[in-house]
Amino acid sequence: MEASDVDDEEFGFSRNYFLAKELGSSRKKSTHKLSDIDLVDEQVLREFAANIQPKHESEIASLMNSYKSLYSKWAFELSCGFGLLMYGFGSKKALLEDFASTALTEYSVLVINGYLHSINLKQVLIALAEVLWDEIKTQRGTPSGNSSKAQQPFNSRSMDDLLAFLDGPQAEGDECFVCVLIHNIDGPGLRDSDTQQYLARLAACSHIRVVASIDHVNAPLLWDKKMVHTQFNWWWHHVPTFAPYKVETVFYPLILAHGGTAQSVKTASIVLQSLTPNAQSVFKVLAEHQLAHPDDEGMPTNTLYTICRERFLVSSQVTLNSHLTEFKDHELVKIRRHSDGQDCLYVPLTTEALEKLVVEITQ
Repeated sequence: MEASDVDDEEFGFSRNYFLAKELGSSRKKSTHKLSDIDLVDEQVLREFAANIQPKHESEIASLMNSYKSLYSKWAFELSCGFGLLMYGFGSKKALLEDFASTALTEYSVLVINGYLHSINLKQVLIALAEVLWDEIKTQRGTPSGNSSKAQQPFNSRSMDDLLAFLDGPQAEGDECFVCVLIHNIDGPGLRDSDTQQYLARLAACSHIRVVASIDHVNAPLLWDKKMVHTQFNWWWHHVPTFAPYKVETVFYPLILAHGGTAQSVKTASIVLQSLTPNAQSVFKVLAEHQLAHPDDEGMPTNTLYTICRERFLVSSQVTLNSHLTEFKDHELVKIRRHSDGQDCLYVPLTTEALEKLVVEITQ
């Protein structure tokens, strides 16, 4: 191709581009908005989606059986100090849990559901330290009566101390380790930089082995070279399952639906059940105030504290703040500024949904 032909082609491309822009700007813009779309109720859409008949069941079953034949190989890679990273289209939750229950029966396994919106990583490290200490006691033949004295300090240790314990020389031999099974290590509850750094340090501990799954195409961007090759020490496995993400997406709103009352109550109820009874009671006080004063902008924090203190639900402002932090982290409660300048708390649910939620948590 001659230089003149290249110039003509580039000129034609540029000319067509600007012509398209000019024609686009001269056309009358549409007045339609996304809010005009008549969306179905989310609960109805989920029910229809649940009734969709699966396809290619025999081929998928054959594919899953081929993965089962690799279980012994994966377990050997773990014992050699590698971390297993599973990627590919489809939910890998059932596959990883089947691998753990089939091939890792000799080891203790702790599961982290990374698809949840909020995960307390320190509680995970405390649980791992307690499991490892139980294994060490079993290996040494330590009497069970001494367990409480040995396990008690874990709750008060710092993150660095817990990681140091998991990486320490307490156990005899290399076979004493705990497997950490992480569903969606790239999930919303784990994808921030600080959490990934802690997970990388955890994976590098001598008594920890990690099996994880990823689903986002940009998940590898969470890690630098040191994290991938030295700390996580990933052995990548392409294991598409073509399984639907039923469990992983239960907390996500569907794009083609608006959040129905039933779904909002269900989601909030699941979150509240994971909190302490006192936290549930504090939330109930806030919800009942909102139902009794529907025209108010919210409930002032000092009013909430006074009522909760009178009902012996909290002993101090610090305790109340810890409950409110949990509520805000799970998006159960939001804050807005009152007209007089003070911050007010409110539950971002409709009156109908809030009434149903109060009935559920009262039962």
